[in-house]
Amino acid sequence: REIVQLQIVRLEKRLAERNMSLKLADAAVDFLAEVGYDPVYGARPLKRAIQRELETQIAKGILRSEFNDGDTIFVDVENERLSFQRLPLELVMAK
Repeated sequence: REIVQLQIVRLEKRLAERNMSLKLADAAVDFLAEVGYDPVYGARPLKRAIQRELETQIAKGILRSEFNDGDTIFVDVENERLSFQRLPLELVMAK
C-alpha cells in the first residue's frame, strides 16, 4: 500500500498541473497493490500496473472530456475493476 501511495503522488503532481486532483478509495489502493504485485518480482511490476490501470484510463477520460481542468477524479473498485467518477466541486469543498 505504501509503495502504491508513493507512485500515486507522482500522478497527482502531473494532474495538479491541470488543476485536477485525485482521490482514491482504500479499495482502489488495495486493488492496485494486488494487480501490481508478482510473487517472483515483488512490487516491481507495480509502476506498470498503475500506468495501465490508472493513468491510461484517466488519460482516456480526459481525451473523451469526461474529466476537465479543475476536476477531482474519484477512483474506486466496481465489479473487480477500477471505476472513475468526476466529483462535483461542492462535494470536494465539503470534505
